[in-house]
Order: sequence, then structure tokens, then C-alpha cells
Amino acid sequence: MTIDPTIPWLTILVVVPLVGALVLWALPASRLSLVRPVALGFSLVELVLVALAVAAFDTSAAGVHQLSEQHEWIPQIGASYALGVDGVALLLVVLSVLLVPLVIGAAWREQGVTAGEPGSEVALVGARRLRHYLALVLLLETCMVLIFAARDVFLFYVVFEAMLIPVYFMIGGFGEGARRRYAAIKFLIFSLAGGLIMLVAVIALFFQGPGGEQGFLTANLTGLEMAPVTERLLFLGFFLAFAIKAPMFPVHSWLPDAAEHAPAGTSVLLVGVLDKVGTFGMLTLCLPLFPGASQWAAPVIIVLAVISILYGALLALGQQDLMRLIAYTSVSHFGVIILGIFAFTEVSVAGSSFYMFNHGISTGLLFLIAGFIILRSPSGRSRNIADLGGLAKVTPVLAGTFLVAGLSALSLPGLSPFVSEILVFIGAFETNPVAAIVSAFVVILAALYILVTYQRIFTGPVRSELSSTPDLSGREKWVVAPLIAVLLIFGFYPAPALDLVRDPAAVSVAGVVTDGAIAEQSSDASTEGSDS
Repeated sequence: MTIDPTIPWLTILVVVPLVGALVLWALPASRLSLVRPVALGFSLVELVLVALAVAAFDTSAAGVHQLSEQHEWIPQIGASYALGVDGVALLLVVLSVLLVPLVIGAAWREQGVTAGEPGSEVALVGARRLRHYLALVLLLETCMVLIFAARDVFLFYVVFEAMLIPVYFMIGGFGEGARRRYAAIKFLIFSLAGGLIMLVAVIALFFQGPGGEQGFLTANLTGLEMAPVTERLLFLGFFLAFAIKAPMFPVHSWLPDAAEHAPAGTSVLLVGVLDKVGTFGMLTLCLPLFPGASQWAAPVIIVLAVISILYGALLALGQQDLMRLIAYTSVSHFGVIILGIFAFTEVSVAGSSFYMFNHGISTGLLFLIAGFIILRSPSGRSRNIADLGGLAKVTPVLAGTFLVAGLSALSLPGLSPFVSEILVFIGAFETNPVAAIVSAFVVILAALYILVTYQRIFTGPVRSELSSTPDLSGREKWVVAPLIAVLLIFGFYPAPALDLVRDPAAVSVAGVVTDGAIAEQSSDASTEGSDS
């Protein structure tokens, strides 16, 4: 069966979850029992649609943007509704669509929906709360698909800022703890500050390009001849916003607070997908739009990436809060991704591209299981590791799934993160052997923070208040099973994913090496001219 690639698959993928969110908000009070099946139904329809979009994608030309659409949007300012995906963007769209139904499944009984007698006021409030939460999840899915498919810089920026709204409410309105609003505001301030700087750079970039009704198309802004100083300033404007989103040391501090207080499902989407917008932007905007500046900034960025790798791992070792621990491991993992991008080798960039997908699967699984553990703590909401112990004796399936997720986080061979991490280190060694060797020590640190955490939560005598703790339910097993399957399948047979990222990596590296060299020569020539 041949799938027609001219069908507007990307727009359909954007619209379906948006319609789902509107349907949830429109449900009358008498139909709130339908909240969960409606949300899950729309997310599963989206999953089928993304499978059709993948089937319509030509893997042999993964380095070219496909499934493209382009329409006038705001021609007066040069903005277009332009969508298209290469192999990397398609992989991240698949990641987004895959995680959403699992998050909905994990939230099946969250937000107080089971409190009170059926039909009581308490139960009604819980159902309304769940309705709003799941509608925000679907709204966020729309933003995630749209931002990875955007091929217009202005459209990318608008979605970059718009996606802050659902996340803010998902943290501040549905999180846990007295400081959840503080965490939400901190996330918003960091993101808005980076976005404001990026907006200045977006406007300035437009005036460097050809202008006109399609002046913001990335295709029209690639390969521009700019003065080196101008290019570097514009690069920094984009890069800072992406570094905050990534998150990268030293602008990462919003993430542990957000992860600590957000619901587990929110953390899955925040760290598993949204933070990839930062590294995706570095790869698909910073490198092609500013190749010379990318080479110029690479030495400093690589140093910061190495610091992120080791700093995040070391801080993870000292955490007592389970969610903060996972957040700091992600700071470390994002450092590996950024190292691979700015090593500028085809192997390292392909590894980083694949790592973005693998990290979303691995960390998403960790956050989901952490949420299940928290529900089984003595208070039903404690995130303190010290409140747990000996759970392997009463919840062996939960212990096994956590161990698999943890081993994937430390990149154990046989699980898919190993493939991407080893590609990054091998590729980075070609151009930055010292950085690659120093960064490789994270393997030891990762083993420590994962295995020590497993030991503290699951081994030893069972705490008396945990002796009757239930193991994973059937619903919870169905939530984690697809992610474990992906980790194993791509761990032993990563070829389908590598086929998607190989050509885009070659295109990215060729653009930086060729255009960057020209830019450097131009810079040297202008310097010699001024000296004479």
C-alpha cells in the first residue's frame, strides 16, 4: 500500500490534538466521565496518523525536507505557514506523538478524579481538574508537532513562545508542593527571557535576508552573506534561547525545580520532548543559518557541554528528591547531545540526533516509573528517596521496570541510548579528543547514581508501612511496556532510526564546514584589509 505524500499530513497532525483539547473543554458536566476515553482516543488517532506520515516519508532522501506545505500567513511581515520534516524532525514528531497517550494512561487516576463518591461534588471537581489537565496535554502535543515541523523562523518563534502557556499551567496548576507556583514562574521567566533575546535576533535576521512576503522562510535565510560580527551576534541571540530550553549549564537551574513540583506526566513531556526544542534548534537553525559563528563559538560551547555532562551527573548523585535526581541526569545527557552537535562530525551529529529520541524514551520511562513509585510512598505523594526501601520484595515488576529504565539512562549495551552515546563519543573524538575522553567519565557517574538509587529504593528490608504496597497494575504495565520495547528494539536493531538521521547529519556538517570555512576566510580578509 502506497501512502500519498501530498496529503497535508503535518497539518492533520497539528489539528487533531487541538480538536481533542477543544472537545474536552466543551464536554458538559453530565459527560465528564468521558474525559479519559476521549483524550486517549484522540491521542491514539494521532498515533495512527503519524504512522501513516512515516510511511509516506521517503527514508532514502531523509536529508531533504518532505511532506512539505507552504501557505501565506502574514505576508505583510514576511511570515508563512511553512511545514516540512527531514529525518531528525520526523523522529522527534514520532517521539512526541508516542509519549502523549502514555502520559494520558499514566494520568488515568490522577488529579483527584477518584476522590469522593461517584456523582458527589468532590468527584465532580476531580473530573473537571482531570479534564483541564488532559486538554492541556493535547494542546501541548499540537505545539510539539508544529515546532518540529516549522520551516519558517517566525512561525517557529511563535510556537516556541506559545508552548510556554500550557506548560506553565501544567506545573503551577496541577503540580505538587507549596513551591509549585514558584517553579512555574521560574520556568516562565527563564523561557521568556531567552525568547525575548531570540525575538530581537529573529527580527534582525529578517533584515539580513531578501525580505518580501516569504522573508522568514528558513530556505531564504540559509546561506546569507553577513559581516562576521553581525552573524555572531545573531547566533548568540538564538543560541542563548536554545541553551535555556535545552537546558545547558549555567542556565539550567529552572529544570530541577520544575521537575520536582510538576506531575510525572508533565515532566515526561517537558524533559522528554520540550527540552529537545533547544538542541533541535541548535542543529536545525543555528548551524545552517550561522555556520561561521557556529564554528567560532564551538570551543566555548564544547567546554560548557563537558561541564554540563559532569556537573549534572555529580549533582544527581547527591539528590534526595527522586524527580530532581532525574532532572539532573537530563542536564548531563543534554550536555552529551550538545557535545555531539558542536563536534561537527557526521558520526557525532547523527549520534546526537538519535540521542534526542533515545533520551525522550529513556527519561520518559524514568519519570513515569518515578510517578508510580511516588504514588506508592507512605503519604502517596512523597518524592523523598529516604521514605522508601525494600520495594523489590513486594513490587518486583516495578523494581524490574525501574532497573531497565535506569540501565538505559546509563547507556547499557543492548539498550538504544548506548548506540547514540557511543556514536557521539566516537565522533567527538575525531575533532575534540580531550573533551570526548573527559566526558566519557560520565559512564561511571551514571552507574553510581542509578545503581545507588535502585539500592536505596528497592533493596534491603521492607519498611513496615510499605509491606502491603501493590505492584504495577495492568494499566501501568501497558503504559511502560511500549517504551521498554522501543529501548530493546533500537538497542539491538537501530538501523531504521539511523537511516533517518544519517543524511541530515551529513547535510548539517557539510554546511558548517564549507560555509564556515568561507566565512572564516572572509573574516580574515576583512581583518587584513583593515590592517592595511
